[in-house]
Amino acid sequence: MPTTQLTGHSIIAGETTPGDGRTVNGFDPSTNEALQPAYSLINEEQLAAATTAAAEAFDAFRSLDVETHAAFLEKIAENIEAVGEAIVARAMEETGLPEARLVGERGRTCNQLRLFAQVVRTGDHRGVRVDPALPDRKPLPRPDIRQRKIPLGPVAVFGASNFPLAFSTAGGDTASALAAGCPVVFKAHNAHPGTSELVGRAVTDAVKEFNLPAGVFSLIYGPGSTIGQALVSDPAIKAVGFTGSRGGGTALMATAAARREPIPVYAEMSSINPVFVFDGALEGDLDELAAAYLTSVTGSSGQLCTAPGLIFVPAGARGDAFAGAISQAATGHAGQTMLTAGIAGSWNDGVAQLGEQDGVTQLGRGSDGPGENAPAPAVFATDASTFLANEVLHEEIFGAASLVIRYNSAEELAQAAEHLEGQLTATLQLTEADYPAAATLLPILERKAGRVLANGWPTGVDVGHAMVHGGPYPATSDSRTTSVGSLAIDRFLRPVAYQNLPDQLLPADLQAENPRGLNRLVDGKLTLAE
Repeated sequence: MPTTQLTGHSIIAGETTPGDGRTVNGFDPSTNEALQPAYSLINEEQLAAATTAAAEAFDAFRSLDVETHAAFLEKIAENIEAVGEAIVARAMEETGLPEARLVGERGRTCNQLRLFAQVVRTGDHRGVRVDPALPDRKPLPRPDIRQRKIPLGPVAVFGASNFPLAFSTAGGDTASALAAGCPVVFKAHNAHPGTSELVGRAVTDAVKEFNLPAGVFSLIYGPGSTIGQALVSDPAIKAVGFTGSRGGGTALMATAAARREPIPVYAEMSSINPVFVFDGALEGDLDELAAAYLTSVTGSSGQLCTAPGLIFVPAGARGDAFAGAISQAATGHAGQTMLTAGIAGSWNDGVAQLGEQDGVTQLGRGSDGPGENAPAPAVFATDASTFLANEVLHEEIFGAASLVIRYNSAEELAQAAEHLEGQLTATLQLTEADYPAAATLLPILERKAGRVLANGWPTGVDVGHAMVHGGPYPATSDSRTTSVGSLAIDRFLRPVAYQNLPDQLLPADLQAENPRGLNRLVDGKLTLAE
């Protein structure tokens, strides 16, 4: 069983590695008290040891046989579950998140790993294509060309503040990179260092149990402004996974672009996830609709990347009644402890700025929760013309706050949608009578968001094969990708074509007898494995 003893140090290529004397502590956000142990921070020389080990492990790791590779991912999940109670307990101390939320997140983390084990076994992510030689083709013969996707190389992954498990040490970015065959150097988030170490040891133990090269995984602690930037600059790193603020993501993007060899940064950054309410949706139970909206706004203290920061509501008597229901529902919500004092402070600043804007009024306010960092949820209101004229109203407030925007016509709603930045989600609340109006809005939303949903709420991202958790900038840095679901593996792969290679030299994926039993696109036609 993986250990639950915390050391306060990085794990570089399987070895516990004390830093250079500087330290950082996690804090209990409900009391702002420092948690022990203090975590030592590495220097750039120690960072280079981690990236060098990852580069040295790459060829062996990407060449693993399929069953070993898949079983390794499953073993990480088993190891996490073996110390699951300790992980949840430490995460509760470091984040203030409730036990039920963290138990669910632990399950999601393990399910992601098992999903990618399934992906590895199936092998469709290899994207095998075969164009057989056509020596008699006129005017020129066609050579034999075969294509597959291979891993990019070592990947740097940054832990997210708001998901200490599912978007952190063994979360989606790490799981998809490892599934692709890429070693991972993981930079822990300083807000939950103990949780990161417990999960990091579960991964490290799986590496050892399968006798894999130690550099397949390293866990490091260090300042983002120095060690984080140095990690992205390191020539051994070939891609980056990041979930966090727009400022942090764009800084990493700039560093990656300035390298001698620029590399992709897959950053999830900023989204306000608009909800569009149509007339028909207001014919039902308005109290129920308002309660569902506030639940989505306030869940996990609003610290979810898919929390609805905007809701567009029709003008008129029904819209007035719905706004009143929202106001009433807001008063019933108490603040929940936010992840850190800094995040709570930023939320307070953002809410104060929003409330000071001309044409914006406070629609509803809950009550403060216990402790120093549990501010009362807040809902504000304005009209579409004010929203269009004031860019401040388009800014994300990370936490339990939202803005109700009243609109007068379908044309005004479409104009507001066009004015939005890129989003992770866009939600429609409607009935069948609203379908024609929604159909005119959908082409705009397809251009603006990675996921469009109807009669639900954007919080809660299912992990599966069809999910897209991405979107145009600034929701993510690359709208062609997703960070959730099996398609996430594509971020860490690139295509290679093999022309006229003898069958004996071809990788097994491409050999004539198809020894891997893969589905393949042969001469443009899908050929299923027998």
